[in-house]
Amino acid sequence: MRTNLERKNMYGRENIMTMIIKSAELETVCGITSRLPDNHLPEVAFAGKSNVGKSSLINGLLNRKALARTSAQPGKTQTINFYNINRELYFVDLPGYGFAKVPKTEKEKWGTMIERYLHGSKQLCAVFLLVDIRHEPGQNDIMMYDWICHQGYDPIIIATKLDKIKRSQVPKHLKMLRQGLGVKQGTLLLPFSALTRQGRDEIWDVIVSLCFPKEEEEGISGGESREEAEAEQPEKSGPGKV
Repeated sequence: MRTNLERKNMYGRENIMTMIIKSAELETVCGITSRLPDNHLPEVAFAGKSNVGKSSLINGLLNRKALARTSAQPGKTQTINFYNINRELYFVDLPGYGFAKVPKTEKEKWGTMIERYLHGSKQLCAVFLLVDIRHEPGQNDIMMYDWICHQGYDPIIIATKLDKIKRSQVPKHLKMLRQGLGVKQGTLLLPFSALTRQGRDEIWDVIVSLCFPKEEEEGISGGESREEAEAEQPEKSGPGKV
């Protein structure tokens, strides 16, 4: 088992795998005309509308305050940013979408750049799509979900800003997101709060299972089947490339 992975006791069993963050750095920044890096480590990509909390999510997963820079100007990020985690994994931050003040020509360039990455990466294990748990998905969210599926991936949905609604409202809002996006049956939807870090371990568990499947299998405590261990967890699908 990798030394930077650990098991956590959740749902009454030691079946949640997370990563101990020993190092995290912004390694590569790619613009519209840049050549994409030929990485040899697993990659997970994060897409989402401007101001949905993508930078806050990345900082929260990495236990950093400002590695991924948040901006007061939505639509400012026009690059694909590669974060090297423990020399074992890359987080790939894709440009935000849906900001009205960005010219249409710029949006088209961003779309081309993201498409080039999705088709060109040899190490991409999964695409996470972030949406705001408080609101029904907008047209841009729906288009992005459908577009990612069209590119050959089943996006994993992360519902951000969990702390902004009451706990009793969570099931209703998750159902609203599923129906609004029209997600495929079995699509994983994970609520997350950058303020409280609720949902962090569950997201890491998914990342580990997709990027390091052998280590994740070893992380299931002995004496029980994988099906028994997963019975205590939220429903999982097998997101990734089709």
